[in-house]
Amino acid sequence: MKRNIFLALGLWLMAFGASAQTQRQLFDNGWKFTHEGKTISVDLPHDWAISYASDPTAEATNGTDGGWYPGGKGEYRKMFATPKGETVELHFEGVYQKAEVFINGHKAVIEREQSDDHISSAECEQARPKVKAGQHAYGYTPFTVDITPYLHKDKRQNEVLVKVDNSELPNCRWYTGSGIYRHVWLVTKGKQYIDRESLCVTTPDIHTVNIKAEVVMKDGSRKPVSKTLHVENPHLWSPDDPYLYHTTIEAEGDVLPVTYGIRTIEYSAEKGFVLNGKPLLLNGACVHHDDGVLGAMAFDAAEIRKVRLMKDAGFNLIRTSHNPTTRAFLDACDSIGMLVIGEAFDGWRTAKKPYDYSTLIDSCYQEDVRAMVVRDRNHPSIICWSIGNEVIERKDIRVVHTAKLLKQAILKYDSTRPVTEALCAWDSDWEIYDPHFDVLDIGGYNYMIHKHASDHQRNPKRVMWQTESFPRDAFKNWKVVRDNPYVMGDMVWTGLDYLGESGIGRNYYDGETPGESWREGGVPEWHGAYCGDVDITGWRKPISHYREMLWSDSKDLYMAVKEPDGYRGKINMTSWSVWPTWESWTWQGWEGKPIEVEVYTKAPEVKLYLNDKLIGTKAVSEETEYKAVFTVPYEAGTLRAEAGGKSVTLSTAGEPARLRLTADKPALKADGQDLVYVTVEVVDAQGRVCPDAAIPCEAIVQGQGRLMAFATADLTDREPKTSPRVTTWKGRALLVVRSTIKKGKTKVTIKSDLPTATLSI
Repeated sequence: MKRNIFLALGLWLMAFGASAQTQRQLFDNGWKFTHEGKTISVDLPHDWAISYASDPTAEATNGTDGGWYPGGKGEYRKMFATPKGETVELHFEGVYQKAEVFINGHKAVIEREQSDDHISSAECEQARPKVKAGQHAYGYTPFTVDITPYLHKDKRQNEVLVKVDNSELPNCRWYTGSGIYRHVWLVTKGKQYIDRESLCVTTPDIHTVNIKAEVVMKDGSRKPVSKTLHVENPHLWSPDDPYLYHTTIEAEGDVLPVTYGIRTIEYSAEKGFVLNGKPLLLNGACVHHDDGVLGAMAFDAAEIRKVRLMKDAGFNLIRTSHNPTTRAFLDACDSIGMLVIGEAFDGWRTAKKPYDYSTLIDSCYQEDVRAMVVRDRNHPSIICWSIGNEVIERKDIRVVHTAKLLKQAILKYDSTRPVTEALCAWDSDWEIYDPHFDVLDIGGYNYMIHKHASDHQRNPKRVMWQTESFPRDAFKNWKVVRDNPYVMGDMVWTGLDYLGESGIGRNYYDGETPGESWREGGVPEWHGAYCGDVDITGWRKPISHYREMLWSDSKDLYMAVKEPDGYRGKINMTSWSVWPTWESWTWQGWEGKPIEVEVYTKAPEVKLYLNDKLIGTKAVSEETEYKAVFTVPYEAGTLRAEAGGKSVTLSTAGEPARLRLTADKPALKADGQDLVYVTVEVVDAQGRVCPDAAIPCEAIVQGQGRLMAFATADLTDREPKTSPRVTTWKGRALLVVRSTIKKGKTKVTIKSDLPTATLSI
């Protein structure tokens, strides 16, 4: 039985401004951004690509993978006074990509991790290009620049210039965004200080907390500092009870607040995954880094919402596919209660795209692994590290050498967690990957869990989880995990719809571009992937409710209706799609024709009524996959399902009468960073959503708020996400408003052919 007892630190950035020697200040506001000869004022986080329309005819885009959004080069400038402190640093949480930092015209040196271990071997066919000195290349890892030597010593203002180069395209298989899309912090330090990156919290048992760090002394030497705590009755952290402790560690006049959680992890082929001594089936979601309608802009509020959406959808695990996530995302996982697999890279030495990480791996892998692990190793939410995904060179035996080096790079900074990797096969070869699997603590299977029985027979000690699966295989995959302890969990591709990988998960009608998303030329009508359980506006698709019901003991009842084949055209499926199914009993023109109604429940029996007339009764069990499916001649009115003492209804909507605006919270923080999400629904006179309503709308935001995005879940809509105009899709749209730094009210007004709708925040 492999066992890990671990306590976790809430990332040091949670404690900005709270220590005696080290001070941190958010550095996001007041930048000048220049792109394509234009200069505008911006506040970070900023993604210049999302303000453009997705355009398949444009030349400088990342293509179908990037959703046809532009790349290019951009520059960010900001003036600031010289702060007090012996050492002054700028900490960048993420820049996409190839960032260079200049202070008062001088290029600031970006220190990199040096190692004699190289991914490439003497037999490799070609040398890889090196990263320019003073450049941080990988767009998903944080980096820090010491700007002390370049600052003015008098009262003159300093200028910071950040050059961003995302012009080498394509460089990724999904939407990346472009620019300084994560936070920037100004950090000042005294003559001696606690090195935040050195902080590590572990336990030999759940009653003993060991906190270790290093103090950087005046002469540059390092002195270890430690603190041991005894916890008599530990309150264990779990997804159901994400309890966090708070303390501090002090040394040489510096104080570091520490937030940690206590939990135990065990995993084995015999017992599966065990959290705090109790078996836990892992219902996971793969999640890309973008925030939907906001593009790549990583506002804390958006990252928190993303985690909350996954939690509310019933997931207990997120795989950060296929790159390190944000600080705020992991903080949210810690506090909300979500397990995480932290993933480093998509591919390794053999390119998937011409300018992807294969061009950087030799120069950057040590630096990027360190950046991810040192920043994230103390989060209780993280249970595993992943070193890669579907690497192209998997049939080359040298791939085992690469896997070993990447695992060693992780273990250098954290030996408390297992290491995994997502493997797949696009042909009949599979067993040849056994030496590769032997490097890993947990084997990751992408769409290959049907191999579990033969693999288990060949290697009874192998621990597995399915790191990617097709959405419509929900029942089959749940059953494999439930019945086989050595298969610890399943991770659907994906939890959320996302930008890029255009057309994955779509259904299409005859007459539209046929085939899978990887067809030659792609699917230019689309700019995103529709394979998520939750769409980019936050609406849970029926598959989400079905999946949650399978993995939980809930007796909840849910009903949806399958779109009739031929209603809008003949329906064609693709690999990641599910049949288009909606919370709708509005099918005008289909009167008298058969339509399928699906009811999901673990109650033993379902009754279905149409306009108070019993349509039928069906038994529900594992044999029916916990579904009751009724074929009903369509008739307008009210559909009602009853099971287990509960009932749900769907009613035919009338003509659109008004817009209904619903904010996800009543107030915004006046910090310039907070967001409110306003759902816009087209409803009839009785307040029922009109599911076919396509109403052109215009949003006006006044007062202490700024419009950040106005969009729908329609991933074929070419209107820029930042535009104030949108046409509702399926009767819905989503407006995102950003706060200012002044207190006051924000008024949201939505104009259309319907009566004007307003909302005060």
